[in-house]
This record gives sequence, C-alpha cells and structure tokens, in this order.
Amino acid sequence: MSEQGATMIKSELVQIVAARNPHLYHRDVENIVNAVLDEITDALAAGNRVELRGFGAFSVKNRPSRSGRNPRTGDSVFVEEKWVPFFKTGKELRERLNPGNADAVEDEDED
Repeated sequence: MSEQGATMIKSELVQIVAARNPHLYHRDVENIVNAVLDEITDALAAGNRVELRGFGAFSVKNRPSRSGRNPRTGDSVFVEEKWVPFFKTGKELRERLNPGNADAVEDEDED
C-alpha cells in the first residue's frame, strides 16, 4: 500500500501479515486479525478506551441530540443522540506520517 490515498481492506491486511510471518498458517493469521479487531470493537461498545502505544487510541464520544436540517428540502429535523468512534494518532505514527515535521506536530498537541 505505497500509493497515496490507497485503501487497505481487512483481507489485504491478513495477506500482508501472513506474508511477513510464513511460519503461521493463513487461517491462523486471519483469526488473529479478527480477534484483535473484535476486542477493540467490544471494548468500544462497552464504553472503554483502547490504546495501542505508538499507533494511537480509540475511544467513543457522545454526540448529543440536536436540531438538524434536511439538505434537500431545508426542513428542520430532529437528530437523535449517538455515540461515535474517535481515533487519536500516537506520537510514533504522527512522526512517521510527517517526517522532519515532529516539532510542529508536538506544538499542535499543546493547544
């Protein structure tokens, strides 16, 4: 996945992990990836935070109910309260995404 803007799907992630770990069966790698994603999902559903050092942290945020607007008709509509997933990148990931720009990234975090 070296192209800018390219999308990686779960099956591609499984293939990459399996290729890097030839001593593991493909089905075992698939089970491991599914288990990790399921645990993250279960923790978020329970309202917990999941932190993967160097990668980032997953959490859920509450979006309170509000009055919205139908863009097609312009009518006012009620939007119910909802919980949405939120991801904050870790320092190591930010540094890999912005090489040579670490000072500016750290300054943004202080705001």
